[in-house]
Amino acid sequence: MELQTEIDKAIAVVDYQKLQAEFQAQNELLVVENFLPNSIIKQFLTLLPSLQPAINRNYIPNYKKGGSISRYSLDSLAPIFREFYQLSAFFEFLNKITVEKLLPCPDTDPHTYALYYYTEPGDHIQYHYDTSYYHGKRYTVLLGLVDNSSSKLEYQLYKDIAERETQTRSLSLSPGTLVLFNGDKLYHRVTPLGNNEQRIVLTLEYVTDTRMGMLKRFVSNMKDAIAYFGFRQVFRS
Repeated sequence: MELQTEIDKAIAVVDYQKLQAEFQAQNELLVVENFLPNSIIKQFLTLLPSLQPAINRNYIPNYKKGGSISRYSLDSLAPIFREFYQLSAFFEFLNKITVEKLLPCPDTDPHTYALYYYTEPGDHIQYHYDTSYYHGKRYTVLLGLVDNSSSKLEYQLYKDIAERETQTRSLSLSPGTLVLFNGDKLYHRVTPLGNNEQRIVLTLEYVTDTRMGMLKRFVSNMKDAIAYFGFRQVFRS
């Protein structure tokens, strides 16, 4: 089935007023379980075995261990992810929830859409923000694809608001679950993977301004090269 048709069906039943209220009340964070239709999940899952060779694994002591596939690899090996990222109905959904005019990231951003692989014991990432190096805001979307694990997305709400008490919460990113948040506001981590477990997540990035200074572009690229995709993927000729 076409992606557009399937996502249209999913969005048609959305209670925008309820979701917008939740998003604002949680300091620009929204969690929607069973958002992604099974038909789309199945299309993504059938491609995962062929993508195995493209996984770039990295280990940064006391910070991160895991694997990733950049948008560049996905464009050549599984263009369905680009097609999903660009769906007009999905853009409209995100715009209504965030009350922003979101834009796709430039073609030069390897993190525009990517896959995160937690497949070995101890795979994790420590607390961090999804910092925007762009002139405007950066919004992250996480979509659960595979979650045969005890690993959790743990986050601290209101950490950036001095007058609010920080609340620590966690959730399982089960297949089809959508998490949308402002990268500069949500302090979050992924807890370590256990033995014989697997967790695979699709991440999407949207911005309100595609401009980025040269220094911040360099910092962003270095972060992506070291912590995610490797230097060959990020600094392509």
